[in-house]
Amino acid sequence: MDQRDASVPTISRIGPFRASIATFGALIGSGFRRYATYRQATIAGTFTNIVFGFLRCYVLLAVAATAAGQRPAGYTAEQLATYVWVGQGLLAVIGLWGWTELADRIRSGDIAADLLRPVHPLTGFLAADLGRALHGMLTRFAPPLLAGVVFFPLHTPTRWQTVPLFAVSVVLAVVICFGCRFVVNASAYWLQDARGPITLWTLSAGVLGGLYFPLRLLPVELTVALWVATPLPSLLQTPLDVIAERDGPALQAGLVALQVVWAVLILALGALVQRRAERRLVVQGG
Repeated sequence: MDQRDASVPTISRIGPFRASIATFGALIGSGFRRYATYRQATIAGTFTNIVFGFLRCYVLLAVAATAAGQRPAGYTAEQLATYVWVGQGLLAVIGLWGWTELADRIRSGDIAADLLRPVHPLTGFLAADLGRALHGMLTRFAPPLLAGVVFFPLHTPTRWQTVPLFAVSVVLAVVICFGCRFVVNASAYWLQDARGPITLWTLSAGVLGGLYFPLRLLPVELTVALWVATPLPSLLQTPLDVIAERDGPALQAGLVALQVVWAVLILALGALVQRRAERRLVVQGG
């Protein structure tokens, strides 16, 4: 059954980002409550992040100990430890992996119900993801950071603007990451099975997002190209460099400004992909 039927009020007539503040807040709350029900998964995930935090931290500290001047790519040992432990805390907040809900609903045909709702799917999923991120910040950010404080010397921010910039950077990273996952999942409109693009996203987001190692360890030209040409360094590398104060105040603010640009572009791309998908969507089994 072709979804573009004159009797169906599809979202193309509603448009993205037109939900009221009350509706958007309610969707954020529902996303928060949804993830708050998985208490054992929260505890297990936090423990896993702490264990891998020790492994990553010792590896990077070993790199620092053998580097010239013990400052690889301009990071001190304290900055590298901060990079690792804040990054472990942000994993559940930014949510790089594991989200396939849109692709699953496209494949099953349940997306047809979403098209009948008075909220654009991009807006609805974004609000729910912000609720998920809020739950992650309240429950899974502090324990890894506390472990880092107890067992390693961390860098303490010395500039007044660092913490506010970090908070803004984290919110933008959540939005950018959601937008990327939405676009990757939306490939199921054309492929029916999005496991291939999702696997590619899982690999590239971790490597090029700054999770496994700071991208500053790469050649400068490659690092700049990744930052400017892709949104991936804005996922983790930017907020971690901001809180570690790797750069001066002007460059700190510039990196966050670049995140703003990527957030706008990715959300606009998500809206465009959704609009194009509606023109050719066929509900499975119909």
